[in-house]
Order: sequence, then C-alpha cells, then structure tokens
Amino acid sequence: MNHVHVIGAGLSGLAAALSLSKAGGPVTVYEAGPAAGGRCRSYFDKDLDLRIDNGNHLMLSGNTAVCDYITEIDAWNSITVHDRAALPFVDLRTFERWIVRPNQGRIPWWVLDRRRRVPQTRLSDYLQISAITRVRDDTTVADSMRRGRLYWHLLEPISIAVLNTPPQDGLARLLGTVMRETLLRGGRACRPMLPNQGLSETLVEPALAALRSRGATIRMNHRIADITIADGMVIALRGPEGTMPLDASDSVVLAAPPWVASDLLPGLVAPNAFQAILNIHFRHDVTSAGPVSETGFIGLTSATAEWVFVKPGHVSVTISAANSLVDEPARAIAELVWPNVVDALALDAKLKQELPPFRVVKEKRATFAATADQDRRRPEARTPFASNLSLAGDWTDTGLPATIEGAIRSGRVAAEILLSRNQ
Repeated sequence: MNHVHVIGAGLSGLAAALSLSKAGGPVTVYEAGPAAGGRCRSYFDKDLDLRIDNGNHLMLSGNTAVCDYITEIDAWNSITVHDRAALPFVDLRTFERWIVRPNQGRIPWWVLDRRRRVPQTRLSDYLQISAITRVRDDTTVADSMRRGRLYWHLLEPISIAVLNTPPQDGLARLLGTVMRETLLRGGRACRPMLPNQGLSETLVEPALAALRSRGATIRMNHRIADITIADGMVIALRGPEGTMPLDASDSVVLAAPPWVASDLLPGLVAPNAFQAILNIHFRHDVTSAGPVSETGFIGLTSATAEWVFVKPGHVSVTISAANSLVDEPARAIAELVWPNVVDALALDAKLKQELPPFRVVKEKRATFAATADQDRRRPEARTPFASNLSLAGDWTDTGLPATIEGAIRSGRVAAEILLSRNQ
C-alpha cells in the first residue's frame, strides 16, 4: 500500500490512521490546529491552574469500537471501568434522587425491582425503551413515547445527551441504535468508562504514540487548504509548504469537520445545521463522598445543568442542545449553573453565593443537529469525487448520532475502503 494522507487528527482521523498504519504503508496525518483530538482533548487552563477536558464524554462498555480502539492503543491503564452499571439522577425541583441500575444480563430483570428503576414508574412504562429501538422512520424522540415519569426522568435526559438535539426534533431511530447497543444489551454494556486523568491521556496521546511507533508522520499546525481532483483521482494536496503531488497509488482520508470538508470538496452534501454544547468547569474540590461517590457523575432534571462530573480539583458541567444559551456571557452562564451544582452534589447551600473560578467552553458547532433533514445530508464514507478518497467523521453516515463511537467507526470504515482499493 502506498502513501495515505489523513486530513484531520480528531478521533475519526486517528482511528483511520491506526487502521491504515497497521497495514504497513506510510501514513501522514495533517492537523490544522496545535493539538490532536478534535472535540475530545485536554489542556492546561492557566486561569484555573488545572488541566481540563474540552468537554465531557461518557463512554460505556457497550461502545465496541471505543473498546477496540483503547485496546489497540494500549490505554486501558488510563481509564476506570465501573464494575456495575449505574446512572444516578437528581430532580432539582423535588430533590428526589435515584439510581438506575440495569442488571448484568440481557433479560431486563431490573425493571421488576423498584429500587433499580426510576421512582413511581410502572413496568409497562419500560416497554417504551424497546419501542424506540424499532423506529425506522423519521419519528422524533418526543413523538415516539408517552410523556410520563420515565420520559422526563430517564429517556429525555439520555436523549439530549446522546443526540445533542431537543427531543421534539431529534430522530428516535438514532437514539434507538444507541439504546440497542447499550441499555438493551444489559448492564454489561452500560458500565461507565471514565478517564483517570483526561481525554487526551486516554484517547489521544496513546494513539499518537502508537502511530509514531509504526512510522506514521504527524504534522500539527498543518492546514490542508486545497484538494486537487482530476479524472476521478486526488492528484495533489496544498498545505503550508505549497502543492504536494500524489502518486497514482496514493490515497486520502478527509477527516475534517463538515464545514471544512464542504470547502475542500465543492459539491459535497453534508450537514449544515448544528447544535452547541456548553461545558462549564469550576475550580472546586469535592470529596469522594456524597451523591457521586459511586459513579463520579450525576444527571440532573428540572435544571439548567444536565450532567455534573466530579474530577480532580474541579467540577465539570455539561449542557447539550445549547443553542439557546451559547451566546450568553460566560459569567451569566456560570452564575446560572453553579447553584445547580451545589444542589446536585448536596454541598453547603451557602456556597451558592460564592462563585468559584470557572471556565466556560462553548462549542457552537459541537455536532450536527440530529434531525431528519440533517441526517439525510450525511454522506457515505465512499465518495463519488475520487476513487482514492474516503470520508471520516461522526457526521458521516454511520447510523449513529455524533458520538465518540460513531467517530471511531467512521475512521475504520474510511480506512477499509482505501485498503480494499489497494488489494
């Protein structure tokens, strides 16, 4: 196999490069920014005097591509996999707390046990979970189920987190695919997997080390500004050093965000409507005791904050589908969210008046909007533009919403297309 050029060092690009480098040929990865990882990266914040993740990503043991990726880059020592599935929640209107605890096997015995399910729900309510996985049309999440306690206290918060789209717009079939691969497979597929340090230490730095050990070249701050195509082949790339001609046997993986890919490939139909995610990091040390002692995180209902993660030296909050909030001033967002954190973690109520140092990270185009119109705009990995070009990214047609699992799968598919071309 001759030289493969991977444009983009997010997780889809890294996954593609790993698959390609395993085949033994030369691989070069080009990243426009100073760091790899895309939206899944860590960095040192000088103001907080802390190393923080750009955002929070909850991985589950049922994410098979993620698990295979961690195995390939030998990073299991950097992550904690919980022994049991547990999803803790608190309703900040009533201050009711509960933990959803699926049993290990596929048969959902847990729904028979009131202590393991959402309070005041009936056994019949849980049939909705199975119903979601059978949706194949453009039904939205909100239209696919009854609006009872199970919806408000489990399915809606999970839906918003998974799809990053309001449930009245988000596709039930995309949520159903995720549920089918996790919750419906039982607790063994729902065990939370959390990095011991940060996302970069678990998903990015070991991948870069693995690639370099295989002879791959990684070029940071190296934006590819143009792709030249002639006679159905990519024949050149243009980077900071000028035009780089490609041999006939060379190939390209385009693993850039959809707006960048569209600029590089005029005529590409790709998602063009997006949803924001807000991540708010507070420098506040929380002891391991309390509501999150078992899991390290908690979901919130009847609140602005949606998920709270307790990390070394700080607390991190995620708000998904945040288009309505993303343009608000950072301090206003922090002041709105901090009281939610105090209540969720059962901290001293006096702390509500003492806003700690914070960092608000705004991802205005965090993911494509998981709507019917946008889903139809997701291109396949194999493109009609050039036979030696494939696409990767969680925005391509993976059958999943924009998730780490989808990004890694897309990179593998993009690599397989090019590998099969050279056989």
